[in-house]
Amino acid sequence: MTRAFNQRISDALMERERSNLLRSVQTLESGNQSVFHKDGQSFLNFSSNDYLGLASSSELKHSYQQAIGELGVGSGASPLVTGYSAQHESLKSALTEWLGFDTALFFSSGYAANQALLLTLLTKGDLLLQDRLNHASLMEAGSLCGADMKRFRHNDLAHLESLARAERSTLAVTESVFSMDGDLSDIEAFVGICQTRGMLSMVDDAHGIGVIGDNGLGACGISELKPEILVVTFGKAFGLNGAAILCSEEMGQYLTQFARHYIYSTAFSAAHARALLQALSMIQTQHWRREKWMELSAMFEELLSDCPEYVSTSTPIKPWVVGDSARALALCSSLKEKGVWTTAIRPPTVPRESARLRITLSASHQHQDVLMLANQLTRFSEEG
Repeated sequence: MTRAFNQRISDALMERERSNLLRSVQTLESGNQSVFHKDGQSFLNFSSNDYLGLASSSELKHSYQQAIGELGVGSGASPLVTGYSAQHESLKSALTEWLGFDTALFFSSGYAANQALLLTLLTKGDLLLQDRLNHASLMEAGSLCGADMKRFRHNDLAHLESLARAERSTLAVTESVFSMDGDLSDIEAFVGICQTRGMLSMVDDAHGIGVIGDNGLGACGISELKPEILVVTFGKAFGLNGAAILCSEEMGQYLTQFARHYIYSTAFSAAHARALLQALSMIQTQHWRREKWMELSAMFEELLSDCPEYVSTSTPIKPWVVGDSARALALCSSLKEKGVWTTAIRPPTVPRESARLRITLSASHQHQDVLMLANQLTRFSEEG
């Protein structure tokens, strides 16, 4: 039996390597900053989701350090035991007031939040309708939850509406910003269709919260209609980690009673909750951070708009689609030689023949950083 497992593992790894799809963990020496070090070399970081530059902010680091000194470094238990503190409650109050929901439940990651929600809420006989490009956490939970899952064509709301069934309990799910393409959903039209057709609406706002919309309100800032369930994550614009499900009071009570990811996971620490509250305050007041990445985005657009590989977006995610996985890896390697760090995204994360660099811009970048990257990409495009 052991030999069978070993052979399966070996064959799978060999196939990944043969197809130029083998992934590897990279060890960085100086944390999540706009410039980091690896093996003695400095790199400009264009792969981070730290869109507003909060992760390396002295103000946020100081707040976290103070909180650790006062509150310690671990919660010690799940939220239903002793892991939920006054700091968590303060964060919940600030977040729900800002986004306009009754309550919020906190999780260790967006993956856990999405899994908790779908696995707890849906059961056999229900219908789950998902955008075809939704995150892997949503797709996996959909396949495991017992509901019948159907995927509508990406951002095709007419297709979504055609799949609705009035006689079935239905949850429809989309993302505000799609993580690999950087494009936006029409949140208002999506929620409107859900309301008209009697479907429960959910939006994963991982890559939108803090960045898009009025005052960084994410999905709630680009639509007058709010989804009934909103998932936000803290590992992108907030510069930290963790996630929250925002919903009605009754839905929150239901998840508290039955969501196993919530019940049986250790809560993030009180110090972490205090730091997240500080990050939220910075998002709400330091508008220059959004203005900075929008300025850099406009610059990037102007420099690369004539390149066929460039995909224009109104978000910090800027795909550079080359198609072939080997070509994407070669471009990554070439950029690293120039001190520019990007990541090649290949199947199965993206569809076949759509391998790309997933380039992200941050308020922590400087104009000369973006110019350097754009010059290297233009040279690559011209060389074919």
